[in-house]
Amino acid sequence: MSMTIATQSTDQGLILALSKGRIFEDTLPLLEAAGITVLENPETSRKLILPTNDPAVRVLIVRATDVPTYVQYGAADFGVAGKDVLLEHGGEGLYQPVDLNIASCRMSVAVNAGFDYASAVRQGARLRVATKFVNTARQHFASKGVHVDLIKLYGSMELAPLVGLSDAIVDVVSTGNTLRANNLVEVEKIMDISSRLVVNQAALKLKRARLQPIIEAFQKASTLQG
Repeated sequence: MSMTIATQSTDQGLILALSKGRIFEDTLPLLEAAGITVLENPETSRKLILPTNDPAVRVLIVRATDVPTYVQYGAADFGVAGKDVLLEHGGEGLYQPVDLNIASCRMSVAVNAGFDYASAVRQGARLRVATKFVNTARQHFASKGVHVDLIKLYGSMELAPLVGLSDAIVDVVSTGNTLRANNLVEVEKIMDISSRLVVNQAALKLKRARLQPIIEAFQKASTLQG
């Protein structure tokens, strides 16, 4: 399916899928290194497809969790997605040539300040864990031999322990300010997270001449940042 869609868009230049916020902002210098400037700000523009200084390159604004799907099925030729999102997606049909070393954070377990997480885990108690990263959370606790009931949420994870919905949360943490503001503590780091360049495999073949210089520019710029 991805081959069909990518083939249909061959004459339409390149489409880059990005999400608003930190990933978008951190990707701008990498685009500049490739000679590409995004001409509109997604925070103020109502457009979902943004023009660049290169008429053959456009930027598709989608939710962070949707970036791998748009790239996988060829609606976008390439994109930038966090490792957390890619682990949940599974990475099927995607070429991941570069860890961009941007939007760095960590995925962690957090609980109410008064909850004895260490004892609960050591005793093998069954924990209720709220998260949107169910695959990652399941694998993490399974590797520790801890039984968990996973509750999938899409909104603010921090609320779940506060109202008794869960014993713990698994979420992405940057500064930890939101956790502290809600009397939660980070008790275990699961992994470090950064964002990666992902490329549709069919587009890589059909549009290699256009994509390869951008991939190389991203590679060089990310190495300097890392």
